[in-house]
This record gives sequence, structure tokens and C-alpha cells, in this order.
Amino acid sequence: MTEETLDPMDWKRVQALAHRVVDDSVAFLRDVRERPAWREMPPEVRAQIAAPLPRLPAPLEDVYAEVAETIMAYPMGNVHPRFWSWFMGASNFTGALGDFLAAVQGSNLGGGDHAAALMDRQVVDWLKEMLGFPASASGTLVSGGSMANLIGLLVARNVKAGVDIRELGVGAMPQPLRFYGSDQIHGCHRKAIEALGLGNRALSRIPTDPKYRIDIVALRAAIAEDRAAGFRPACVIANAGTVNTGAVDDLAALADLAAKEDLWLHVDGCIGALVAIAPDNSWQVAGLARANSVALDPHKWLHAPFEVGCVLVRDAAAHRGAFATAQEYLESKPRGLASGTWLHEYGLQTTRGFRALKLWMSLKEHGVEKFGRLIDQNIAQAHELSRLIQVEPELELVSPATLNIVCFRYRSEKSDPQLAKAINVEIMLRLQEQGTAVLSDTTLRGAHCLRAAIANHRTRREDLELLVREVVRLGREIGCEKQFRAKSAFAERCE
Repeated sequence: MTEETLDPMDWKRVQALAHRVVDDSVAFLRDVRERPAWREMPPEVRAQIAAPLPRLPAPLEDVYAEVAETIMAYPMGNVHPRFWSWFMGASNFTGALGDFLAAVQGSNLGGGDHAAALMDRQVVDWLKEMLGFPASASGTLVSGGSMANLIGLLVARNVKAGVDIRELGVGAMPQPLRFYGSDQIHGCHRKAIEALGLGNRALSRIPTDPKYRIDIVALRAAIAEDRAAGFRPACVIANAGTVNTGAVDDLAALADLAAKEDLWLHVDGCIGALVAIAPDNSWQVAGLARANSVALDPHKWLHAPFEVGCVLVRDAAAHRGAFATAQEYLESKPRGLASGTWLHEYGLQTTRGFRALKLWMSLKEHGVEKFGRLIDQNIAQAHELSRLIQVEPELELVSPATLNIVCFRYRSEKSDPQLAKAINVEIMLRLQEQGTAVLSDTTLRGAHCLRAAIANHRTRREDLELLVREVVRLGREIGCEKQFRAKSAFAERCE
């Protein structure tokens, strides 16, 4: 029998190609400012990606050439200095090397006593320290914020259920649970509550104040009303940075309320929990360390390559108790590979990738203080963009920047909101198509607006000035086009 392997027949040839890949990767990041922020993928490239299943081998050089022509040439764009659409980190080369080395090592972090598992625990310990959590707290690295929030809320459900919910299920709970969050919480929380078997109605959306923070008076009233109706208030979901505007709930006041009402306090800190390490802005998340659980995303403001999220849980026993199972083939042993902490006992995954190395390497290289300064830098840039918008007569600031998110719009005929929205959406799309910048849009209390989430360590002031100039130019251009000239204000401007 002929035995085969996936190892190359010619290691020197592969080594030469690997050096080329590294050189191309350095150039990809080095020259990122010279490329469009985004560009449309041509039909022929889409067709190339949708190729049939390969049944026969091809030279690795040809495989890489195809990757370079298709995947590398048409990225999402979040590494670009003018990508401000969704809240994403901008990655870094050291982290990419970490991802490569982790893949080469090939460790599965479900359990076992080996270096990768120890590093995973060390990175979680570092994150606890950054957020002010005690060393005795628990935590685990996950794919991202959605999974981190799910795990935090799952532990909250189990602690507050009033029964052994793992054994008996949600149907055995003596009272239906209620979870509370503001009307600005991320959509992942609805998914989590539904996945936990509680149903969407178990998640009460509380109104927000003029700064888009949860209204604590309304929250207190909702808790009292639910108790009177026979429900069991279980958990408050606080925002350390909302996805729409970056608003930060009053975490200290919510911690006081949760303690008084015997509620679990979970903080969705995927936007702003790491502001805790920013010297000029850490005050904005005061009270964060008092939470029972926190979700955060190192692939945002720690700029780790996708994907790596984290959930921290103050009660380590409750965290492990929500997931640990007795399985003979996964039992811990007193010595050898199967000794030590089994990381799969702290989340849903048994198979776990080595997410920690890319984060560990970039933290070691730069130090946490630099990442804190970069967070301050992005927040300062958001305030600078707000200022540029406020002094430009043709632009309007819809929501002041709290952290790093700026909501604004091009001024148009106010009597026709649909026309105003159409013009601003068209501005957003043309900015993308011409490769200038990538924004998103949202609606705040009925007002449609453009949204710039500045979470990029490559962004510079001149990028913000360029954005303002181009939004104004495009607004004028679009207003003069036939399909947008229904209103006399635009017609008069273009005559």
C-alpha cells in the first residue's frame, strides 16, 4: 500500500513560497493607505471563487496566485485607515504572525496540560487585570461578542433560575425570568435570550435618556411591575458603549441597583469595556469592575486579528458549573497531558482554537499602555470629527460623540425625511464605491443618519478632513442630479 501525507515533497520550494507570502503580507499592510478603502468585486472574480470542487492537485504557487488575485485583492477593508463602518479593530502584523504560528503548532485548547492552554489562561488573567476584575474571577476566550454575551447570560440564567436548570430545564423554573436592557442593546442579546429557552418576551427593553443611556427610573419601575406580576427579575444587561452611538450606561448606578434588587449585572462591553485601560477616558466606564460578568472583544480595540472575544465571570464556580460535564474520555488526570485545567468546561466548545497567541504577542510587543493611548486617540479623533461637522454648514451632528462613534448627516430638505435619507444613503454608497471611506448608517429616534465608528490605529486627522470634504461634495453633486431634484431647495442650488 502506498502511504500518503499532506506534507510537501519539496520543503525548500514551500519555504521559498512562504517567504514570498510574508513579503506580500508586509506590503499589504505597509501600503494599505495607497489602496481604496473598499472596492467592488468584478463578476469574473466572483465566478472564479465559485469554482467547482477541486478533485486533482495543483501547484501551491498557482493556489497562492489565485488567493492573491481574488481574496487578498478584495478585502472587507477594516484594516484601512478610513474604514469606519462597523466597529472593528484594524488588526496588526504581529498578531497575524501569532495566528500563523498558532496554526502551525496546531493545538486544540479544549483541555490538556500544554503551553497553548497555559497561555490562554494567562491572556484571560491579563484581561481580568485590565478591567479590574479580581484574580479569583473566571473567564474564557471565545469567537466574539455574541458568544461572550451568550455565555455571560447563560450563567446568569442558571444562577437565578431557582432550580437545577441543567438537570430539569427551563420548564421547571418556579417563576419566569426577566432580563432587562436598554432600547439600544445589541441584537445578539435577543438571540441569546431565545437560545436560552426564555423567549424574546423575557427581555424587557427599557427606554433611554437623551444621551441614549438606560433610564434607571424606568428600569426600577419595570422591575417592580414584573415582581408584582409574578415574574422573577434576574439580570440587567448594561452597555459599556452602545453599537449605535457609543453611549455608556451609568454602570456604578446600575451596580447599586443590581445589588439592592438581587439582580445579576452583565455588562456588554464589546464596544467600550477596554476604555478601562485608556488613561484619559477610563472614568467613562467607572463601575465596570463591579459587574457579575462582562463581555469584551479583543479583536476590536486590542486590534487582534479576527476572531477573539472574551467573557469574564466574577463567580468562577458558577461559571464552571454552567458548562462542566463528567465524561470519562475527558477526565482530568493527576499527571501527563490530561492534567491541568480543562478549558472546554467554561463554554460551549469542546474543540477550541489557539486564539491567545496573537493577542499575547502583540501585548508583549507594544505593552498595554500603548493600546490605552490608542483608544484615547480614537476617542479624540471622534470628538475632532464632531467639531469638523459642527463648523460645516451643510452637515448636521445628530448625536454627540461619547466614545468613538459619530452620528451625522448631510443637511437636505427637512420637510421630506425620505428624500434626506435617500441622499445620505447615496453619499454612503458612493464613498464606498469610489474607495474613499466606509461608513454605515442608522436611525436614532426617527432620524436617519450616517455613522462613523473610529476604531482604527491607522486613522489620521487628514482622513477625517477628507471625509468631511467628500460628504459635502457628494451631497451637492447628488442634490443636483435629476432623481434627487424634486425639492426646490436643490433645484435652486443647481440652477
